[in-house]
Amino acid sequence: MTSSPRWAVAGLALSMLLSSLGTSIANVALPTLAEAFDASFPAVQWVVLTYLLAITVAIVGAGRLGDTLGRRRVLSAGTVLFTAASVLCGIAPTLGTLIAARALQGLGAAVLMALTVALVRDTVPRERTGRAMGLLGTMSAVGTALGPSLGGLLLAGPGWRSVFGVLAPLGVLNLVLAHRHLPAGHRQTEDHDSGVRKTLLLALALAAYSVAVTIGAGGLTLVLLAAVAVGVIATPALRSRIVRAGALSAGLLTNTLVSTVMMTTLVVGPFYLSRALGLGAVLTGLVMSAGPVVSALTGVPAGRMVDRRGAPFTVLTGLGTLVAGTLALTILPAMWGLAGYLAAMVVLTPGYQLFQAANNTAVMLDVRPDRRGSVSGMLTLSRNLGLITGASAMGTVFALASAATDPATASPPAVAAGMRVTFMIATALLALAILLSAGGRLPASPLRRCRTPG
Repeated sequence: MTSSPRWAVAGLALSMLLSSLGTSIANVALPTLAEAFDASFPAVQWVVLTYLLAITVAIVGAGRLGDTLGRRRVLSAGTVLFTAASVLCGIAPTLGTLIAARALQGLGAAVLMALTVALVRDTVPRERTGRAMGLLGTMSAVGTALGPSLGGLLLAGPGWRSVFGVLAPLGVLNLVLAHRHLPAGHRQTEDHDSGVRKTLLLALALAAYSVAVTIGAGGLTLVLLAAVAVGVIATPALRSRIVRAGALSAGLLTNTLVSTVMMTTLVVGPFYLSRALGLGAVLTGLVMSAGPVVSALTGVPAGRMVDRRGAPFTVLTGLGTLVAGTLALTILPAMWGLAGYLAAMVVLTPGYQLFQAANNTAVMLDVRPDRRGSVSGMLTLSRNLGLITGASAMGTVFALASAATDPATASPPAVAAGMRVTFMIATALLALAILLSAGGRLPASPLRRCRTPG
């Protein structure tokens, strides 16, 4: 790549890092926030949940807005919103104000996440797309791994306000890189009113789904899920684009399944390490960081493999490696304890990077320029829905398999048994993903035709 594309990709990588840090850096501050605001732990959890919900609700609309108004322009606006919201978080006088500012920060992060992947195709030569996608995966993993440690250092030093405020100067740098090095792109404004209506319907449906799976079972959950069904039924164009889009549909569905499995590792892992193996909090955190570290090291090599071998082959290779990893999680920890758990994670996480780089490339490679933002938004949405579903549904599976209403109080053998059952189900989900990728794709959609990079 020439100097300008390199700086452009650097800006996109920073965008991905910012949105990832926005999630991971806040988790470590929750106990401190509960003490600072004299609030309950469920109350301060909304500092994290609000950010995730805002991203999920806004992600597709952010992509469509980029297609309509110009991706660089909208990315810059999203960066300004993210940066300003980071400052508001850092000076928030009450917990309610902090949660509201986190919602704004999540809206800005939705723009960053939706348009970063879309802008790769505007800035990088076709034959280097996989490499750029791999770099974005690496930065996402770096943000996930860096957030807790950086947040801990800031909590021990300047305090909780700096945990959010530190994102502001990074946002300013990102804005400069975007303005100077990203292409201005084009604007597409036809059917604007119809697009706004469809996007609002989708946003309402996503909000209902996200809140439903967040609050758990109950009458309100059933009402919210009914609202989701109504929103999808009332949006025929959405059904046509996602459900009937063939290869695009397969890419989105497999992305959701894989994200569900990866979130399962984050939900189950801490309980297994602390309850079944008896590790302390510090050692549990260090072991949990092994996955993101391996992901950070394997992201760029995964992208290079996509460029050399093609996206379809690498998707299947990544899924096969993921299956090997989940199978290892059902077998090796029972045999070797901590060493078995780490060995399984060393297999699992490179598989995820292979899949992510290849699937993102396959989905985005031949999308029409006026649809890249929308499709990128749907791609990120499918990942977020998987994360939410993994945290709720697979968390419930783990609790039931552990024969305990609260896995935190279950016996070590029960937790170990629960983990085995949960990852057996995760393996079945990945097997379904392989079927979708290998033989379940319909003819190529009007939006794109998936071709192996040449």
